[in-house]
Amino acid sequence: MTPPGPRHLITFLPRLFGPSFVVIASLNLWNVYIARNAQLTSRLCPRLLVEVPIWAIVALGLVARPAWFYIGFYLDRFSDWRAARTLGAVLPPIVQDSALSIISKRKKSIQNGYPGDALYQYLKEYGRGGNIVQLSFLGNRMAFTVEPEHVKAILATQFDSFEKGPVTFAIFDSLLGVGIFNSDGDMWKFHRAMTRPFFTKERISDFEIYTRNCDRALGLARSRLAEGYSFDFQDLVGRFTLDSASEFLFGYNVDSLSAGISYPKHASHRTNSLFHSHASNSFLHAFNKGQHQLAVRAGAGRDWPFFEFWKNEVVPLREEIDRFTEPILKEALAKRERRLASKASGGDEKIDEEENTLLAHLVNHTQDPKILMDELVNLLVAGRDTTMSLLTFSVYMLMENPHIEHKLREEIMEKVGPRNTPTYSNMRDMRYMRAFLNEVLRLYPSVPLDGRRTNKPVVLTSKNANEAPIYIPAGTGTTYSVFYMHRRKDLWGPDALEFDPDRFLDHRLHKYLTPNPYIFCPFNAGPRICLGQQFAYHEATFFLVRLLQQFTNFKFDESENMRPPEEWKNMEGPQGRDRVVPHVALTMNVKGGLWMTMQELKVDEV
Repeated sequence: MTPPGPRHLITFLPRLFGPSFVVIASLNLWNVYIARNAQLTSRLCPRLLVEVPIWAIVALGLVARPAWFYIGFYLDRFSDWRAARTLGAVLPPIVQDSALSIISKRKKSIQNGYPGDALYQYLKEYGRGGNIVQLSFLGNRMAFTVEPEHVKAILATQFDSFEKGPVTFAIFDSLLGVGIFNSDGDMWKFHRAMTRPFFTKERISDFEIYTRNCDRALGLARSRLAEGYSFDFQDLVGRFTLDSASEFLFGYNVDSLSAGISYPKHASHRTNSLFHSHASNSFLHAFNKGQHQLAVRAGAGRDWPFFEFWKNEVVPLREEIDRFTEPILKEALAKRERRLASKASGGDEKIDEEENTLLAHLVNHTQDPKILMDELVNLLVAGRDTTMSLLTFSVYMLMENPHIEHKLREEIMEKVGPRNTPTYSNMRDMRYMRAFLNEVLRLYPSVPLDGRRTNKPVVLTSKNANEAPIYIPAGTGTTYSVFYMHRRKDLWGPDALEFDPDRFLDHRLHKYLTPNPYIFCPFNAGPRICLGQQFAYHEATFFLVRLLQQFTNFKFDESENMRPPEEWKNMEGPQGRDRVVPHVALTMNVKGGLWMTMQELKVDEV
């Protein structure tokens, strides 16, 4: 495979050196013309028609590229200004920073910062209170917003004016291919149509899969605690959600829980060889590392190949993922052939009902291995990572707010009981549990940043009704952050930075959220709204019910968890309080894991 860097360089060099080449070539041709027509030029205008000295050619060649950039930038800006003025709109404020500085700050933010803090800092510095700015770097043009009306336009009211676009496709293709999260148009509609029927209430209300995998997961935690060690809750629920999602979607449990869980660093020698050699661990390592690398790419924009110049860092990771998922696909295709053969010979057609899974449905509509493998990866991202994130930050919030743990347990005991398995009816009645999960998603949304690209000029409303609307030119990458939108005091009230599930139950619900529903978008909205939203709520609720029925006194293991930077302590709100490092790949997670201890719940404590 051709390295990304040289291939991209071929397309980049004309942009970089084209203006200089044109100037130098033109001046040299001028000198040749003057030399060949010396007598003619001396008679016409001897003072002007002269050869250009070498030093002047070199100097003009050097300044041609920056001059071309600035002339082009201001011509584009002027053209956009005229188009905006025609529509009675204005352009968003421009961030005054160099391309290298923008890329460097975004990369640093992704690797070690608070989610999206580089972009949010630009917004505070240049946004003039309007909650939207525009960045330009190396030919990339991007708008960044935290305004609900803009999010509403992107996701719903002007949906057809926004797309994933070629830059996003190029960034994510190595891992996600042409799956549902990295496609537009007919391909996206195909994936959406295939997936939708498998998230009906009847399907997502069958909790047998949750019961089996949850009991195994909590059994692993119980065993580790009995040995006197803490455990990584994030890794545990990541395995629970992976096994549950694979069984629900594909009819095949990848059984990552059978590998067990790792020991803390100081007892790492106790981790047995089975854990290290288990196929699911290679898959999970590649899965996690691949998503992180995509986040780094996104920070660099269309010129990401320069940061992976000689080697595509994601391709070998995708190959590792494919080695794990390929047997699942082969078995599904083989079952399809057996079904067709059975029907052809007049066999029992009930065999179809036995394989009534999403994967079986997909292989009935296409046998293209690339499309199918890509969709498997996309569905595993959705099925594992979003709920893993929700559960991880939920338990983190229980550690930080013990009174909420007690309040949740009271509701569980009232609605479900101390030992019963929760049902769909139970979950529907657990209003405080749903409010708790919503509050977790408000402050720690699973997908804190997302984006689209305008495929035509777009006009967005301003924050204030008496201000002119905002004009966004065609071809502009538009990133929005629900992470910061969910924390705005002007949208959620003066206590917006406090964790309080009751805001989804008391007068604040009707004061803030009901009249303005787009201030809360943890699962997106509009045509691309997450199909697995209720699946995630059910899975997270089920796990938390079983957890709180059996355990209490959740404690943070200070010796194992990664500590936030000291400067965070001076920040307002959750960032100043956080004892973990929220980290963004495709979804948000706790950097280094969430190491914790807990105690068995005694009968007299129920």
